[in-house]
Amino acid sequence: MAAWFGGISEKAVDVLPVRVGGPQYRRPTVTPASVLGLDQALIWMVIGLLAWSIVMVYSASIAMPDNPRFGKIAPTHFLLRHSMSIGMAFVGALLAFQVSMVTWERMARKLFLVSLILLVAVLIPHVGTVVNGARRWLSLGIMNFQPSELAKFAVLIYAADYMVRKMAVKERFFRAVLPMGAAVVVVGVLLLAEPDMGAFMVIVVIAMGILFLGGVNARMFFLIAFLVVLAFVIMIGFSEWRRERIFAYLNPWDEKHALGKGYQLSHALIAIGRGEIFGVGLGRSVEKLHWLPEAHTDFLLAVIGEEFGLVGVLTLIIMFLWITRRIMHIGRRAVALDRVFSGLVAQGVAIWVGFQAFINMGVNLGALPTKGLTLPFMSFGGSAILMNLVALAVVLRVDYENKELMRGGHP
Repeated sequence: MAAWFGGISEKAVDVLPVRVGGPQYRRPTVTPASVLGLDQALIWMVIGLLAWSIVMVYSASIAMPDNPRFGKIAPTHFLLRHSMSIGMAFVGALLAFQVSMVTWERMARKLFLVSLILLVAVLIPHVGTVVNGARRWLSLGIMNFQPSELAKFAVLIYAADYMVRKMAVKERFFRAVLPMGAAVVVVGVLLLAEPDMGAFMVIVVIAMGILFLGGVNARMFFLIAFLVVLAFVIMIGFSEWRRERIFAYLNPWDEKHALGKGYQLSHALIAIGRGEIFGVGLGRSVEKLHWLPEAHTDFLLAVIGEEFGLVGVLTLIIMFLWITRRIMHIGRRAVALDRVFSGLVAQGVAIWVGFQAFINMGVNLGALPTKGLTLPFMSFGGSAILMNLVALAVVLRVDYENKELMRGGHP
């Protein structure tokens, strides 16, 4: 037990906590040809996802003007709003790219504090906007901003800065892990009050991933993972509507669930089943015609599966796998250059994008219980698109500074 909570004080701390296949970071001996310019392949892959998202959001939302719940809106209403969100997110990403990683590290604790203030503000009556019984948005006039999306980014930056500051005591539970755990719990309490358990899950995974990559003892990590799983089980056990959602996931076709908690999942599965191998064709989805709720947000993948079939779904999965791996590679290169904070931030973004895409796809395919998580870079939602592109800009900044350093300059 002493090794778990106390660590070994005599252990040298000059070895960086690399988990890149060996006990130490490996410094590249030959400068690759790719040091010139930014990662063009990553940029174009994300642009491809954004372009595909514009097409699919339009396709999934084109029938919504027929629904009285949305009032008198134009068929292009969601298309224009989504395109505008991407435009604003692009401007935000350009601004974020101008910020050096040293500045991000210096702002980490302030950014985390701002995210906490916004999470509190959204819970104040007449300040936070309520949609479908959840209080998750702040009205900014031109768009509704979701503080939980900023919280994901803020926790990521804060956790990376925290691990750099605690590197000398990373083997000690009470000095290294417990304070970070307390910070995540505070964020979790605020998120569950909205409620937004999906965002809380993503934040927990981001924080745990950065702790692990930062060099936290493996046994300590698995202890944390066990406690997190236990906490989620307790939350589900004491929440009737969450239990019902789990039961509906296990059997969405049951009469008790088919028109209730299992309605979205059953129609998502019908949509994907109709698509078969090659899909029914772009724009020819039937489930998006008022059968499948949230077809342009959480269940966009189901529409893709119906219109593009298995080929479209596999293409999307491969694109996200490639993007996640590419971002992780940028992070590992930064760590190999002794830029630990930058490396942990980039790898944290990879965990964020990869895990959230995995959860969204799993929900749409019926492999996971329904959660309110969007598909990164694809689903309709201004806050999510904004923070996704800001996070990507920070990764590109890490890549830029890596290459500057490899050319012998200063990042």
